[in-house]
Amino acid sequence: MRALWTGAISFGLVNIPVKIYSATQDSNLDLDMLDKNDHAHIKYKRVNENTGKEVSNENIVKGFDYEGSLVVLENEDFKKASAEKTDLIEIIEFVNAVEVNTMFYETPYYVEPQKSGSKAYALLRAALEETKMAGLCTFIMRNKENLALIKTEGNALVMNKIRFQEEIRESEELNLPVGKDIVKAAELKMAVALVKQLSAKFDLSKYKDNYSVNLLKLIKDKAQGKEVEAPKLRVTHSTKKDLMQQLQESLKIKKAS
Repeated sequence: MRALWTGAISFGLVNIPVKIYSATQDSNLDLDMLDKNDHAHIKYKRVNENTGKEVSNENIVKGFDYEGSLVVLENEDFKKASAEKTDLIEIIEFVNAVEVNTMFYETPYYVEPQKSGSKAYALLRAALEETKMAGLCTFIMRNKENLALIKTEGNALVMNKIRFQEEIRESEELNLPVGKDIVKAAELKMAVALVKQLSAKFDLSKYKDNYSVNLLKLIKDKAQGKEVEAPKLRVTHSTKKDLMQQLQESLKIKKAS
């Protein structure tokens, strides 16, 4: 794996030199974009809107429209905004990860100690395991300050990037059902029974990206000149419009399987 970031974790006066790596990989197939007419590859160019000429990466800078005036930012400007944190993952406080709403979770990273940081890394890992807590921290990546939680996962420390409060939309604009009278007691009892009947211990290994597997099979079949037929859509539905009857039928189907 290739390290995405190199720096140090700090908690208190302890500094741990570390590297972080992506903990995930994309299961989607890497598809090329082609011209429908001659199947030539589609290429994207960064073009100057005034001259129409292509601009190389080293000549591209970022800017911000501030009150009608365009302010150009160089790479050094991003570092100046928070220079003291550029190479530091700073643990601000330790929190109970259970209290963090899953809506805030964004991207997981593996944290690996550099040679000089192995002992301090093991100490932090042991302390988190002992206390069942997670380290709430901030760090700079790609010129942006990020918030994250550091937790243990087996022998590794995993840093989960989380969203800031202002990045979560409120639900007030949604048309949501409210009030206790909407759900009838008998319906709730039946729904709870169905939930319990379908309950199982979470095991992620049971679930595969079947769509990508099927798409790859289709690609192989087309490459071999085979005719590919679309599968028939299977929709599970009930002819009963009454919610109670739908719940009762659902329980029967599960028991019969």
